[in-house]
Amino acid sequence: MAYGMLLPTWSRHHWRLIQHFLQMTLLLSLLCPPTESVPRDNGSSSSPGEGCEGFQVDVCGVCAGDGSTCELFSGTLFLSVLSVGYHRILDVPSGAQRIKIQETQKTRNYLALRTAAGDSVINGDWVIDRPGQFYAAGTQLTYKRPNEIRSRAGESITAPGPTNQELHLFVIYQQPNPAVYYEYILPKDTVTDNDSDAYSYSSVLPLVESHGIFPDPGNSDSENSLSSSHPNQVPSDPITPEPVPLYSWLAITTTPCSVTCGTGSRQVLFGCVERATHTTVPGDLCSITSHPGPQVEECQSQPCPAFWDVGEWSECSKTCGPGFQYRQVICQQEQGQHGNSTVIVASSLCDNTDVPETTSVCQLKICSEWQIRSEWTECSVPCGVGQRKREVVCVDNLGDIVADEECNMALRPQDLQNCDKGVCASSWFYSLWSDRCSADCAEGSRSRSVVCMMSQTNSLPLDNCDDEDKPDELMPCDLGPCTQRLEWYTGSWGQCSSECGNGTQSRGVVCVVQNSGQLEVTSEDRCSHLPRPPSAQTCFLKSCGSQWYMTEWSSCSRSCDGGFRVREVRCLQDDLTTSHDCDPALEPANKENCNTHTCVPLIDESCRDMYYNCVVVVQSRLCVYSYYRTTCCASCSRVTQRDTLHRIR
Repeated sequence: MAYGMLLPTWSRHHWRLIQHFLQMTLLLSLLCPPTESVPRDNGSSSSPGEGCEGFQVDVCGVCAGDGSTCELFSGTLFLSVLSVGYHRILDVPSGAQRIKIQETQKTRNYLALRTAAGDSVINGDWVIDRPGQFYAAGTQLTYKRPNEIRSRAGESITAPGPTNQELHLFVIYQQPNPAVYYEYILPKDTVTDNDSDAYSYSSVLPLVESHGIFPDPGNSDSENSLSSSHPNQVPSDPITPEPVPLYSWLAITTTPCSVTCGTGSRQVLFGCVERATHTTVPGDLCSITSHPGPQVEECQSQPCPAFWDVGEWSECSKTCGPGFQYRQVICQQEQGQHGNSTVIVASSLCDNTDVPETTSVCQLKICSEWQIRSEWTECSVPCGVGQRKREVVCVDNLGDIVADEECNMALRPQDLQNCDKGVCASSWFYSLWSDRCSADCAEGSRSRSVVCMMSQTNSLPLDNCDDEDKPDELMPCDLGPCTQRLEWYTGSWGQCSSECGNGTQSRGVVCVVQNSGQLEVTSEDRCSHLPRPPSAQTCFLKSCGSQWYMTEWSSCSRSCDGGFRVREVRCLQDDLTTSHDCDPALEPANKENCNTHTCVPLIDESCRDMYYNCVVVVQSRLCVYSYYRTTCCASCSRVTQRDTLHRIR
């Protein structure tokens, strides 16, 4: 390295000072560990502001901090009209903390999350997960989807972090113009990179930090600079430093940067050197336990150019035949300190000569087609307007008949149409005259049927015959004057028995004999061979509205000493449906007393008291014993009947 060629110009005194300073710095790093905050365990439940009473917590979650320990990334992604499906809109880098992703308003769209390895975390594979807790990328994620009708808040995904891998945010597009706000922080590097590679954090080991250990060969005041105040320098102390090993591990070179643009990483390679001369020696001369192990540092290169990011192809616009499918193509660029945050930028920043296609021709299968399998049938009528039909089927590309929905219904050929066979010749047709006259005596008429029909072919009546030429349907007949003709004679209907609702009305019906135009009332027995007209019929003047209906009384609950009987009372409308419009003052009683006469006890001659002092047995309540119930039968029976009556009441 460059500083290795300057070693011959240094004096032995300088080297002793350097060795002494290395020893002091090593002791300082061992006795006074770094004061940097220890990262919290991912499983810790403490909040960023816990234990910070009286102080302000900054955006990095540091108590009384100034926000310099992290970098905040936030913004709002406004998306235009997309195709229905998944669209990748944001990459959340590894190490992100305090992640917050929120729809700006409630929509029919869904947020989806997937790891960089391709594992679905939330709403993957067209399966919408229920809101709740999910664990991925080394952190717990909270997915919320307000389902209240009045809520206007959209979906959200939050996580405390830090993540151990990159997360990809998708939107499942269902509704135009989605807008998503995102916010997360990335902690800044704990070691500041110097301008020269020789002064990187891994230049001198095993020191934890390096603050200008190697003097400037061009500076003659290097000794004074070493004796000046240094952050890792301790004052003169009687502590005797341990001997410094003759050989130590030293950063020799680095691997190429992992990326050709943006911020990447490279591995620091160490070699065993002699401390006095910095000459590379075999590795077995250095202590294997003091080997620093793999060390990785960031490396900066030119900013990455913007690139085209293509989405998934949509479904074909046609289920059969040529159609189109679409995909979203957006211009993205890696930004941010770690180079793993991708944002959407203007399309002009991408290479316009190599824009991916957004539309593609597609065809899932050959469309089915309509086929006419038969000729038109004969017209359904020999004259006039009728119908004819033919067989039309939908056939797929294999020649099989399929459902009509498989073909384009707008292009379906007609399978039924009208046909006109010209004007039909029609005539009046009539039947024979009836044999009987309509009257048994005096004048009557005989009848026949007359219809307009088409000659010999149509059996249906028509209406296009000339009415002036229509034959007569009635012909008069006279069987002579009426003598001794019996018939029923009816009077006019009387008044309806009910002012509203259903009632009855009656009329007089008598048997009369007609003789030469004269009517004479005779016995009804003489007209018994004739159908008797009804003398009564139901009548209905108007609706009664709601009124009370009741059932018959039930049986009395007791045969004596007072009981009760009940009946059901309802208020019904004219259509016998329940109503509440009846007059409560006219409501019939639904319960009444009955059998109020006193009960006469049945005297059992075999049930008598055998002793004169049975009243004492009753007072002492000894009737519960069979002996006393037998010797004082009459007294105990009266008590039993009285108790039974009280229980019933």
